[in-house]
Amino acid sequence: MSQLNASVRENALGRLQAGQSQSEVARALRVSQSTISRLWHRFQHGGSSAPAPRSGRPRVTTQAQDRYILVTHLRHRFQSASVTARALPGGRHISVQTVRNHLHTTGIHAYRQLRGNVLTCRHCQASMQWANQHLQWTLANNRRHVVFSDESYFLLQHHDSRRQGERYHQQCVDEAPPHGGGGVMVWGAITNTGRSQLVEVPGRLNAQHYVQDILQPHALPLLAAPRAQFQHDNARPHTARLTTNFLAANNVNTLPWPSLSPDLNPIEHAWDELGRRLNARVNAPPNRRQLFQALQQEWDNILQQTLRRLIASMPRRC
Repeated sequence: MSQLNASVRENALGRLQAGQSQSEVARALRVSQSTISRLWHRFQHGGSSAPAPRSGRPRVTTQAQDRYILVTHLRHRFQSASVTARALPGGRHISVQTVRNHLHTTGIHAYRQLRGNVLTCRHCQASMQWANQHLQWTLANNRRHVVFSDESYFLLQHHDSRRQGERYHQQCVDEAPPHGGGGVMVWGAITNTGRSQLVEVPGRLNAQHYVQDILQPHALPLLAAPRAQFQHDNARPHTARLTTNFLAANNVNTLPWPSLSPDLNPIEHAWDELGRRLNARVNAPPNRRQLFQALQQEWDNILQQTLRRLIASMPRRC
């Protein structure tokens, strides 16, 4: 018998008790007459219109074992389902898929582990203090005057795909040169009203190159606005004496920045947007020169509205 919800069952029983025939009720509710017949028979002999419970597939694990699976993976987030299946108490063997199915029903899924920086208590306390101090920043009075800057590295060949089964079959192997075949490091800065040019950083960045080739020609024009503040992280070229003296000599107000706190910088998500645009291109750049040209084009194509939205997310980041 097809399953009827409670309102339809009560409607059918009311019609039958009012004197309608089973065929009339079936046509009115657009169900089969046998469904109405069985519903009426169950109500007359059992006094209830609810369907009888169905047995279904027997459970493999007990409720205690289900709790063990859940608690184990909440405590050990990187433990595999196969280890849990072998270590399940009770002496009964279960499949790995049974463990996965139970974890999925509780909202726990397999994810690639995020690789982050090693944070000490001092780093955490500094980030918390900075966030509390700047949580009440408003766009009109504070955030709109900050120039957020950073460097990022883009590879010639980006590979981020996984294939299930036939892992080493020749047709399933995505051949790629080591380290992505090389890449380009770029510097950029964003504000609420504009952005800098995208600057290529050839070789290893040092303080002299940072001052002469990046800050002086590209950052200072953005910092000419009243009340402008400059943000850069605590990389060695940024905190070198040559850099700090240059910024002080040009009356640049530098925003204090906690160490190892990339999530606070909205330009990090601008790099993500730039990377997505680069990967969406039909023809990948074949060399570093064309890679940088493609990055410049996509950097200019990012809407200013997108950058404003990232800067407006600072309270949520804090």
